[in-house]
Amino acid sequence: MFISPTTIDENILNWVVENRSEPWISIAEVLTVLGNTVTMVALTCAVVIALAVTRHRVDAVFVGVGVLFGYALMQALKYSFARDRPPVEDRLLNIDTFSYPSGHAMMTMVVFGLFAVAAYRCSPWVRAHRWILVIAPVLSILVGLTRIQLAVHWATDVVSGWLFGAIWVLFCTWILHRYDARRGADGFAAVRH
Repeated sequence: MFISPTTIDENILNWVVENRSEPWISIAEVLTVLGNTVTMVALTCAVVIALAVTRHRVDAVFVGVGVLFGYALMQALKYSFARDRPPVEDRLLNIDTFSYPSGHAMMTMVVFGLFAVAAYRCSPWVRAHRWILVIAPVLSILVGLTRIQLAVHWATDVVSGWLFGAIWVLFCTWILHRYDARRGADGFAAVRH
C-alpha cells in the first residue's frame, strides 16, 4: 500500500500541532534563529575572514563560494517548486515565502558542512578528534526539526533540505579535491600526514 508524501506531511503536521507544548516551543523558537539568513551570513563571513587571515585562502574561497552558490541553488529550488507552506493557522512564525526545500535545513547543512570540511583540512586538532565533525550535521538536524515544530515547513521540505545540502557539500568537496589534485597539492592527502 502506497502512502503519498502529502499524506505523510499532513499526518506529521497534525501530530506536531496537537502535541507541541512548552518549553519545546520556546526552545524551537530560539534554536531556529541559528538557521536564519543573518546568522548564516555572519558565521560565514567570520569563518571566511578567519581562514583568509590564517593563510588558508583556498579554504576561505571554498567556504565563501560554496555558501554563496548553495544559497543561489536553494532559492532556485524554492522558486522552481513554489510549494505552499503549512496552513497559516498552524504556524508559530509569520513567514510567507515558498516552502520547498526548507532553507534553514538546506543552508545549515551547507554552511556547517563546508565549515567541517575546512576545519578538517586546516586543523590538526580536528583531524585528531574527528568525532567533533558530527556537530555539523547534528546542528543542521536540530534546526530542521524546529521548522517542523513551528509548523513553518512540511516534513518533506526539511528532509529534502538536508539531502540537497549534503549533496551540495559533497559536490563542493569533490571540486576542491580536483582543484588540489590539479595544482599538485592534494589537501586531503596532505592533511593525513
